[in-house]
Amino acid sequence: MSEPASTERQTLLEAAIQALPVGVVVHDRQGHCILANAAARALGDRAIQALPAAAAGDRGAANVEVIDDRMVEVQTRAVDESRAGFTLTTLSDVTHHHRLQRELITKAFFDALTGLPNRTMFEQSIADVLAGSAPGDRFALAFIDLDNFKHINDYYSHAAGDALLRKVADRIGGALRPSDLLARIGGDEFVLLLAPVTDRDEALAAVRAISERLKQPFFIDGHEIFASASIGLSLFPEHGDTYEILARQADNAMYRVKGELKGGVSVFDDAMSQAATARMAVEQRLRLAIRDRCFCCAFQPKVDMRSHAVTGVEVLLRWRDELGMIQAPGDFIALAIELGLINEITLQLLSETVRAMPDIDEVFGPDVTVSLNIAAKQACDVPFMTAFCAAVGETGLAERFVLELTEEAFFTTGRFQREVLPKIRAIGARVSIDDFGVGYSSLSALADITADELKIDRSFITDIDKRPRSQIVLKAIESLGAALGMTVVAEGVETFEEVAYLLGATQIRCAQGYYFARPLLLDQIRQAEPRMSGSRVPAARSRASDLRASSLMRRA
Repeated sequence: MSEPASTERQTLLEAAIQALPVGVVVHDRQGHCILANAAARALGDRAIQALPAAAAGDRGAANVEVIDDRMVEVQTRAVDESRAGFTLTTLSDVTHHHRLQRELITKAFFDALTGLPNRTMFEQSIADVLAGSAPGDRFALAFIDLDNFKHINDYYSHAAGDALLRKVADRIGGALRPSDLLARIGGDEFVLLLAPVTDRDEALAAVRAISERLKQPFFIDGHEIFASASIGLSLFPEHGDTYEILARQADNAMYRVKGELKGGVSVFDDAMSQAATARMAVEQRLRLAIRDRCFCCAFQPKVDMRSHAVTGVEVLLRWRDELGMIQAPGDFIALAIELGLINEITLQLLSETVRAMPDIDEVFGPDVTVSLNIAAKQACDVPFMTAFCAAVGETGLAERFVLELTEEAFFTTGRFQREVLPKIRAIGARVSIDDFGVGYSSLSALADITADELKIDRSFITDIDKRPRSQIVLKAIESLGAALGMTVVAEGVETFEEVAYLLGATQIRCAQGYYFARPLLLDQIRQAEPRMSGSRVPAARSRASDLRASSLMRRA
């Protein structure tokens, strides 16, 4: 293969230089530009004029210059040491690379919604503070958790919720010193470093001021939204000398506020540590109970007070612990909801109920309805409710099931009514509003839903015969339920006097409570059944009648 002539080689070399995507510029000793390819000219005359200054720097070293809002990497080297002293400079537009790098750093260390540092950056920052601390240095760590944020999201929309989070970040930030650091570490969770502080009182005063600022209304999309935050505080070095310990103590203090009076501030103390340890122990036992399927069902009948017939049974969750003792849900159900474990427990409860159906039919009668409780958090969880409804439908017994949901599920979001209620209707199950009257009651919302049953909370039933004002409210609820075609059930009936009032002063037929029967396991029910000619009474109708008759006789 023959080599091109000298002129051809020069032409080819010039064409190759002009085609390079990297800018190439050659200057003589006097700084005159004698060559600039197309890529260099595309950067503009200012870039080329700036190069003699860059060429005067360290030769061979790469520098990044900002030219017309672009990041240009410049590298110079001598190509001729003779008298002419030519210098070759290459230019690369690295704007996109630097922008991408900044975006990656931002995503790694900053919260996209609020622009605050995220958990990673905060932990690194506080590690630096701890590493640089000297004897006598003090700072405070505050965990800030918005109260009822889910309700705000559900009622006003997720966009309004996001706007609220940004405004909360701005409002907290407006009360801070340059040395303080605020970060968003979760959905509605913020963490605050107050550094330095002189003592506990100073830190507590600063956090209380923030708490009060957050209680002022937020104006979002034409709405006046009120919010608050539960805040827990830990102090360095009194409560710990590592971030992990301080964070745990602040978190414990915050949960104390959540459990007592939301919207307050609490400083960590040793009693909280003991409570947190106990809580962790319950959590571990709860997870093991789910794994080992240690949950069982108790049943409490709903009784027609006029015919004495059992019309339905409510399935109540029980936990058979390691010692074989039966635990009521009050000790663990709230924790299961908080930890996101309630879905698996509910599915296990459904499975146990279906397995017990032959016994339910034998003890209570084959026509009774079977009520299952669904937590409000679950009711608005569309993926879970879709799976749960499918599971109920697959039993072939969906028409016998009643799903009991508290008012919160109905009245704080339209999502349940739009997306979940049709799925329940599609499988043929019924719906009950549980604990009516003490939650998020809304008459306008009640008019829009199609529940089958309305269960009046026991707070209206207790001593109803002695409370005229409660009697008025009860009559109003009864009339409302009847007008909307709902079966009305009185919950928590415990005394003869309450039954007598309901029978004499209202049209309510159905009741549930200790007066008729406590929640019992099937084995306990069988053991308590009266015997006739050595055989068990086959249905609960007779037992309910006997219970009522014996009660009347005791009070006669």
